[in-house]
Amino acid sequence: MPRRGSARPLTALLAAVGIVAGVLVGRPGLETVTGCGSSGDLYPSQTARDWVSYADHVVVAGPTGERETNRRTYPKGTVAYATDRLVTFRTDRTLWSRPSPRHALGTTFDLVAPGWEVYRSSGTRVAEMATDSPRFQVGHTYLLALRRDQGGWVVLGEGAAVPFDDHTGDQGEWCGRVLSKEDVAAGERFSRHDDHSLEKALLGQDEQAAERALDRAARG
Repeated sequence: MPRRGSARPLTALLAAVGIVAGVLVGRPGLETVTGCGSSGDLYPSQTARDWVSYADHVVVAGPTGERETNRRTYPKGTVAYATDRLVTFRTDRTLWSRPSPRHALGTTFDLVAPGWEVYRSSGTRVAEMATDSPRFQVGHTYLLALRRDQGGWVVLGEGAAVPFDDHTGDQGEWCGRVLSKEDVAAGERFSRHDDHSLEKALLGQDEQAAERALDRAARG
């Protein structure tokens, strides 16, 4: 499984201001924030080169709805059951596609996203999170590097899902919180200086900046 090369500014920011409580584990940078999911990148996802090497399409897209999927029931313990969410997205704009995509992408598509844990005694639903990544919520917009995997669309990994509200990189929903580009910029003070991720480069930038970075990477 790919290893992360740096701490994302968003992780550093939330840790610094105490939005997410927990222990930061470095491997080699800040690997995860307890309470904000567990790591599990499917493909390399940090750089523009990763995106054009492993993705089929890079799109600006927003969720339009969701439904529960993959329910797991537990006979014992405090959690009665857990589910994922199947989130439906509209494709607002395709910024890049490989010359011969392995699969075409329609005007809408579905992604499996973190769902809910439901407590046995109270019925309370607690949102699950993906580490260092958006939860994907209706009303927000995202920049996504997508690939077909095991019959469904997936993002390459945590570096390939960028908050993109108002067509602005690193602005919007992340880990269930809504952050501005100024919030994320503040987090840069706590992140590793050798972070060369595409997401960091797109802080405060628009689609054109993403397209230029992807075109440069595709030309080699």
